[in-house]
Amino acid sequence: MLKLSPFHSKGRTEAGCDEAGRGCLAGPVVAAAVILPPDFSHEWLNDSKQISEKKRLVLKEIIEKEAIAFAVSVIEESIIDEINILNASIYGMHRALDQLDPVPDLILVDGNRFKSYNEIEHHCIIKGDGKFMSIAAASILAKTYRDEIMETLHKEFPDYAWNRNKGYPTADHRNAIKIHGPTKYHRTTFTLLPPEQLSLF
Repeated sequence: MLKLSPFHSKGRTEAGCDEAGRGCLAGPVVAAAVILPPDFSHEWLNDSKQISEKKRLVLKEIIEKEAIAFAVSVIEESIIDEINILNASIYGMHRALDQLDPVPDLILVDGNRFKSYNEIEHHCIIKGDGKFMSIAAASILAKTYRDEIMETLHKEFPDYAWNRNKGYPTADHRNAIKIHGPTKYHRTTFTLLPPEQLSLF
């Protein structure tokens, strides 16, 4: 595993930002922002998609205990449908940043799109969750918090197997939509079924 960089610009208060659930058909998008101490390190820390659920849950507790500051925001599917998933993801990151104390003077964002936040310098970094510790930490929190939400929603709508697919467009999820139709947690602006199956909707 490649070693992640502890900081982008030494001596600054850096907040890493990431989201989870952008490509899902159902449920919210969850964003997180994390400021880590300069001496933070953990051998497991990486892009949340690259490590096991068990390790993510352990890292979640470590990050929440040792971070200088962290915050998570949840953007519901109704807002996603209203402003689109890109804007909802950025809005979620802004809402997470709103909660940080201290205020960062540099923001590191996973991906290639962001909107200026309070005129604070920011850098968009493609695959940043596999390059910088603060972004990786944010990816861990966003992923674990969202998975917990989908586990809860699964209890309300067990036919969709959200405990396994977490709302992503898997075959079993789409098959459940075909059989049962959409729920109130599905994103109506997303293609829930392939065009050839819409007649069955």
